[in-house]
Amino acid sequence: MSRFRPAALLAVVAFAAGAAPAAAQIAGVDLDTIRMGEFDYGKMWTFEYAPVEYFSDTYGFVADDAWFERARLSVLRIPGCSASFVSSRGLVITNHHCVRSRVSAVGREGEQLLDDGFFAHELADERPISGYWADQLIAAVDVSDEVLEALDAAPDEAGREAAREAATASVTSRLLTEHPMGEDSVWVQIVPLYNGGRYSAYVFRRFTDVRLVAAAELNMGFFGGDPDNFTYPRYALDFAFLRVYGPDGAPYEPTHWFGLGDGVEEGDPVFIIGNPGATNRLQTVAQLEYQRDVQVPALIHLLDSRHAAMGAYRAEDPEQAEALDMRNQMFGLSNSLKASRGRLAALADPVILARKADADRQLREAIAGDPQLAERYDELFAEIAAVQDGKRALGAEFGAFLGFGSGLLESSLLRRAIAARALAAARADGVAEEQIAQLTRNLTGASAHPPGLERRLLVERLSDFVRYLPASDLVESALGGRSVEAAADALIAGSSLTSDESVAAIAAGGDVPASDPAVRLAATIEPALADYMERSQELARQEADLQQALGRARFAVYGQSVPPDGTSSPRIADGIVRGYEYNGTLAPAMTTFYGVYDRFYGHGGREDWQLPDRWLPPPDGLDLSTPLNFVSTADSYGGNSGSPAVTRDLEVVGLNFDRNIDGLSRDFIYLPERGRNVMVDVRAIRAALATVYGLDRILDETRGGAR
Repeated sequence: MSRFRPAALLAVVAFAAGAAPAAAQIAGVDLDTIRMGEFDYGKMWTFEYAPVEYFSDTYGFVADDAWFERARLSVLRIPGCSASFVSSRGLVITNHHCVRSRVSAVGREGEQLLDDGFFAHELADERPISGYWADQLIAAVDVSDEVLEALDAAPDEAGREAAREAATASVTSRLLTEHPMGEDSVWVQIVPLYNGGRYSAYVFRRFTDVRLVAAAELNMGFFGGDPDNFTYPRYALDFAFLRVYGPDGAPYEPTHWFGLGDGVEEGDPVFIIGNPGATNRLQTVAQLEYQRDVQVPALIHLLDSRHAAMGAYRAEDPEQAEALDMRNQMFGLSNSLKASRGRLAALADPVILARKADADRQLREAIAGDPQLAERYDELFAEIAAVQDGKRALGAEFGAFLGFGSGLLESSLLRRAIAARALAAARADGVAEEQIAQLTRNLTGASAHPPGLERRLLVERLSDFVRYLPASDLVESALGGRSVEAAADALIAGSSLTSDESVAAIAAGGDVPASDPAVRLAATIEPALADYMERSQELARQEADLQQALGRARFAVYGQSVPPDGTSSPRIADGIVRGYEYNGTLAPAMTTFYGVYDRFYGHGGREDWQLPDRWLPPPDGLDLSTPLNFVSTADSYGGNSGSPAVTRDLEVVGLNFDRNIDGLSRDFIYLPERGRNVMVDVRAIRAALATVYGLDRILDETRGGAR
């Protein structure tokens, strides 16, 4: 455990009380002496700048180009997650939670695959997943010179955008010519790294025939539920198998794949390969302070209030909630909520901010020490801070409109009212039919929530207006002196837009009733929302330009020694299997199946720790001492779910599926002394396949045996 942990806890309390603590109050730590660590920016290494020497020197093996090529070609990017080939017949392994919604989607009448699991005992039983895909990175190229030269030559902002589009189109065309794949789908993604300070082009082969092979039961894949999320020790069997098929309808035969290893021991190195999502490690302290004071608290309120609304509706009408897949939706919200609270705790830790301040100081001094850099970038930090002041001035509007229009979080009545007014205005202006068609789809696509859920979501949005804009005309118009509950009831009772038939009539060319109370409220919301959007978008444009300049300055100073922020693009990260101290005790490097049954009986079989019938009693032949989950110091983030944890021999020993609570600070800083990534041990997966699910054919295939 970090010796600074007590200071972090004190800081959360102090900031919650509204006062930033002085250095003398932080458990005797002088914040002016805090310095950034060697890897504070993280270890999310890119393949175009593969850390060949660092891996070889640090871990004592030859991490040459061939090693990185096999690692790159064996891994896949799937929607929202990562995965990897584990056989010569296109078998793919990933997390259960990465395909959770798809498990439900491939179910047939009478099946409850989410609860019962899915196990294809023959090749013919593998089920196609509609609209699914898997991308394999076949090339990674730095194209910074081409893109940045075009941007620098542009005369103004409009010219810069046109230059960017022309440069990226040229790069894309060239790379598609260089990588013809016949019937396979190939596409190029050009990703700005270092906030646009550099650009890389990633060439992917896309597979669109992906089939479900096996998925554990929900109660095993998500054992412990939300209470155990972002915690450790963990006991989740979070795995699933897919298979990629080729254009000929036969299993695809990759040139590279990983074998399944025999496990790891504490102290072993592991390498996590996947697609970590967006992080904020390269932001300045001024930007982080804005997130701490404005952005993240507002997000937490939004997620918390909507999660509570859904929970109350689910308790009221569990059958309808299940039909709407609300359980999965609430899982997603609770995951984001817990992550956001962890991020806020990190931002409230003065030691973390002191390390970030030292990083800013070092970069500023390096810029000032180079005349060419100083001439171009010397005012960057002050200019970025000024933009944060502008964003703070819009903090109330940010909170009031956060998530506005989202189908999951928003009142369908308000969405329909806004869409109906937009459609009516477009018709009156005589815009193109194509635009009319899109606006019509926006209106008809705003599906009505069930009444109990709609009322709760409408109450929450009106409450947001009151919370953030209490003295505004918007609140007066929305409430008319009533409570938010009474105002919501009046809107629902008086509006025709709660009716699908009325919406269909408007979509077909009917008039929008100007006297409708929801339409009148939309007319009040629109100018306030438009003004906020115009001002915030201008600030966002300024900030993007400044961040790109800062990225170029940072790269000029540090080069590839500082990896870029996560961008949902392919990365490889290194770490060591290692337990850690917490709460006065020791979290072991590994847990076992014994812990599953301990949690089941210890919690009295409550929902989050309930076990499927086939696991009770423990199945014959299941060795309960088999390692189930393990942790390492490897640098992972959201999007790394399903990422293989491989050894130096490129054998899969685990699947990344979570972080511990201290790992939530990784949005802003990589602290291996605190954070851990949590993985499913491949030994547990093998044991389950053999003794519980009867999938010997998959075991044989991953061993290179029978097909």
